[in-house]
Amino acid sequence: MDIRGRVAGAGSLALAAGAAGPAFAQGPATALDPAATAWLLTATALVLFMTLPGLALFYAGLVRLKNVLSVMMHCVAIACLVSVLWLAGGYSLSFSGTGPLIGDLAKAGLMGVSRHSLSGLVPENLFFMFQMTFAIITPALIVGAFVERIRFGAVLLFSGLWLLVVYAPVCHWVWGGGWLMGRHVMDFAGGLVVHATAGTSALVLAWRLGPRDGFPRDLSPPHNPGMTMMGAGMLWVGWYGFNAGSALAANADAAAALTATHLSAATAGLVWALIEWRRFQRASMIGLVTGVVAGLATITPASGFVGPLGAVALGAVGSIVCYHAVEFVKHRLKVDDALDVFAVHGVGGILGTLLVTVLASEKLGGAGYAPGVDMADQGLTQVLGVGVTIAWSAAATLVLAFIVERTVGLRAREESIEDGLDMASHGERAWNP
Repeated sequence: MDIRGRVAGAGSLALAAGAAGPAFAQGPATALDPAATAWLLTATALVLFMTLPGLALFYAGLVRLKNVLSVMMHCVAIACLVSVLWLAGGYSLSFSGTGPLIGDLAKAGLMGVSRHSLSGLVPENLFFMFQMTFAIITPALIVGAFVERIRFGAVLLFSGLWLLVVYAPVCHWVWGGGWLMGRHVMDFAGGLVVHATAGTSALVLAWRLGPRDGFPRDLSPPHNPGMTMMGAGMLWVGWYGFNAGSALAANADAAAALTATHLSAATAGLVWALIEWRRFQRASMIGLVTGVVAGLATITPASGFVGPLGAVALGAVGSIVCYHAVEFVKHRLKVDDALDVFAVHGVGGILGTLLVTVLASEKLGGAGYAPGVDMADQGLTQVLGVGVTIAWSAAATLVLAFIVERTVGLRAREESIEDGLDMASHGERAWNP
């Protein structure tokens, strides 16, 4: 696998090389590639499947029965809202223009994009849709931080603003021709763009909202671990499209990314279960699937750049670090990030973004670095990317939370929290007797 000519990942080809993978980095494509198109159509469906129903079920199983429907509602509503905003300007701000910090509105509403327009070797409409599914799941991940205590209007207003203020700029920096892409940052499928942004914002928003009643010792257990397992299984399968689809072609890079994704997830699940077994003399279903998701988050930025053994190493290290991050956030920081978005997705994505520096080395079975870049240079770029992404996400989230609180309100009324958001916000229950 050779990444020379591309190190940024999923989004970079359409702008930088007009190509769908490293083998095509010589120049713009002149004809549609049916194999690449078929694979990206499939990957697009898989990534949307991660959110609906995968993430919705994963989160819904972890909350109390009276809040199950509200979590599902948040995921579906965000998918609808982000889809419209992505067309209106999110895609253009992310993937058009040559500015180092943000794109322009040249392709707002897909103006100038016909059904025959190409982005690399695939129709640009398809590239637009593939990237939309990433834009959908990223704010949906933040849902796990504020479950059971937020107003529905706040979810919509915050998510819409966040897409344009946080996601679109960082996406442009890394994949859309921005300044980090110019530094050859390595983020194959979203360690920075997806996990670091969502994880950081989740932590800040959870802190701003305040904890649930009984946090951290007296909270009710997850109402349906089986539902969470089903959601985790859908996430695992969908992640093949998330990571392998980010090669933007049906090629060796896609196969390598898929292999790395699976091995990291499997290793991380086993390691998390082993930690629980050593500590509590039993392994839980919730723990096992949380470990799997931690491994998936950790491998995401590195999936196209590391070999199988590197993927196993990332899965093991990611599981250990994320396990301890859960306890650190809840018991040291005392922040009620309810479903561990920062500890699992944020920490996992950040860790993978940093460790790819070493594991991408050809001596360790990785793909190597861009021409003229050595491990030290790459490490500096990765650290810089992580630091700036965290800082921007945190600062912007504080401002957005203030705006939301002053307009539609942020935290639900205490009587609504007590009754459950299913009935209080939506007048429905997940199950009726």
